[in-house]
Amino acid sequence: MNFLLGAFKPACNILITFSDAKTRKQVPMKKENGQMVMVPLFQSQENIAGKISIEPLQGKKIEHNGVKVELLGQIEMYFDRGNFYDFTSLVRELDVPGDIYERKTYPFEFSTVEMPYETYSGVNVRLRYVLKVTVSRNYGGSIVEYQDFTVRNYSPPPSINNSIKMEVGIEDCLHIEFEYNKSKYHLKDVIIGKIYFLLVRIKIKNMDLEIRRRESTGSGANTHVETETLAKYELMDGAPVRGESIPIRLFLSPYELTPTHRNINNKFSVKYYLNLVLVDEEDRRYFKQQEITIYRLQDS
Repeated sequence: MNFLLGAFKPACNILITFSDAKTRKQVPMKKENGQMVMVPLFQSQENIAGKISIEPLQGKKIEHNGVKVELLGQIEMYFDRGNFYDFTSLVRELDVPGDIYERKTYPFEFSTVEMPYETYSGVNVRLRYVLKVTVSRNYGGSIVEYQDFTVRNYSPPPSINNSIKMEVGIEDCLHIEFEYNKSKYHLKDVIIGKIYFLLVRIKIKNMDLEIRRRESTGSGANTHVETETLAKYELMDGAPVRGESIPIRLFLSPYELTPTHRNINNKFSVKYYLNLVLVDEEDRRYFKQQEITIYRLQDS
């Protein structure tokens, strides 16, 4: 039995280390099995360099047809799990065919790598970046090792950032006007606004402001949309009167938001909405939804 177990063990250990691993920021990432691991953080146009060491198990040699490292940017749809769409694919050949008898270390470098999209893990889709080392072999199968890393890209504050002003009403029953101070927010921003009641002829019981994330995947007839409510903030409990003004102050930092992603490689989009919900005494619900843009501001 022990012999059988040994037959399925890889013939070597592969270790991938980044050259600036000690100084580079690490961020948590959720693996497929739900486990959280710390991985290095990069942004587009950075150099990705390091060393790969391959060590045969004691007393073994590895006959191989070459060693290579690939840097891959991949999108995986969960309804098509296991099929990755590569939008970035770079390769470095590390070794020509031969034998490895003892530990061997290969330096590698990918210079100013174009990584246009952020790492994203959603309800139906994930976007990941990974280093993939392959030791090619004829028999016994190739030996493959992966190392994930995260990419975040930063935006400057927008030069134009208009406020949002809207009116909503039910004829002769309710007329309210609401205003948010801007339409584009960074991840640690504060939503500031006001709600004015111009006409109130129905008994409002309470009013909430929600932040909703809408993830759409696929295209055409195969489009799948998933909406999550990430935050629910009570603005008012009790009946408002005509002429009343209610302030809004909602901090974004406590919530797990991502930047807005628009049509990423024709595969998916992630949009955010502010949803105003009014509930009357008969539990009828009235909604008004408004899209906002969320971006990542460079940490100072």
